[in-house]
Amino acid sequence: MHAFALSRFLFWFVIFFLIALASRPWVESLLIRYEAEPRPVLARGELAADEQSTIAIFESVSPAVVYITTSGRILDLLSRNLLEVPRGTGSGFVWDRSGHVVTNYHVVAGVQSTYVRLANQRSYQAALVGVSPEHDIAVLRIDTGGRGLEPVPIGSSHDLKVGQKVFAIGNPFGLDYSLTAGVISALDRTIPSEDGRRIEHLIQTDAAINPGNSGGPLIDSAGRVIGMNTAIFSPSGNFAGIGFAVPVDTINRIVPRLIAYGRYVRPSLGIITDRDLSPRLLEGRGLTGVVVLRVQEGSPAERAGLQSARINIDGTLMTADVILAVNDIPVDSVERLLTTLESFLIGDRVTLRIDRAGRLIEVEVVLG
Repeated sequence: MHAFALSRFLFWFVIFFLIALASRPWVESLLIRYEAEPRPVLARGELAADEQSTIAIFESVSPAVVYITTSGRILDLLSRNLLEVPRGTGSGFVWDRSGHVVTNYHVVAGVQSTYVRLANQRSYQAALVGVSPEHDIAVLRIDTGGRGLEPVPIGSSHDLKVGQKVFAIGNPFGLDYSLTAGVISALDRTIPSEDGRRIEHLIQTDAAINPGNSGGPLIDSAGRVIGMNTAIFSPSGNFAGIGFAVPVDTINRIVPRLIAYGRYVRPSLGIITDRDLSPRLLEGRGLTGVVVLRVQEGSPAERAGLQSARINIDGTLMTADVILAVNDIPVDSVERLLTTLESFLIGDRVTLRIDRAGRLIEVEVVLG
């Protein structure tokens, strides 16, 4: 019985052995596929000129870009201890070798602690130097002993053209040092800020700007900073092709004052007016300008001889000085007057064109 089983085993063993030999090409094909080598690599050649330029811009500017994290404090109801919790993230850029860092006001508004991480991955707690909410600008300062600080190259924004290529560097969604590219889509845009203020003269771009990009630099093709990314227009809260940046000319005017004084003070005429009432009072008079409702005592306007408005009982305008232009720059609204005055410094002498009871006069005022 056992001999029969052994013979059956030997029979089938021989059969399978012969089948294996007959299938040798198939086995060899398996071995060939298993031992196949990678395909040869085609040489890349030189990068295109615009690619080389983009890489050079990123490598030159990114060391000046910083990653900002903020935290707040909450009361633990169980332990009655104050706990520090993360509030948000943003971007910024090194302004000078003294450790000043520029970012958006909304990045640091209402927080207790702010931390700045440099390109060398070192983190420092930052002190708040000053803010200008109406421009969405804030200045921080970190003490690095002068190490790791690479100030950004500053450009200009008054001569920008729609269609210029631009680049944005920042930390969207906490992802370090991301570069996006686009063009300038429009200039002189006005948008509301998070606290309801109006931010004016913004650069519009289609370079991708997402949460976390705020405060990062907008760069031109020469590698110069021309703006600071500040906001996006998007129903979802993410990039939708419309981003905004504060022009560098505004930054370069505001930041030195924040560093020197801790706050920004607008140049002032010393008048009281109203953005809603002023156009209503001028209805039917064929004028577009700013009605001087009241001249403040001891102000530059009083010293220059400006006169307060007189209004009838029925709310119509009896007489008033109406400011039509500043240094030949037309001002058709209170907003336009304020932004025009911002291009001057305290102590500058300006010439106002005024309509006084239908008579055009010019008055010189030293801004206070």
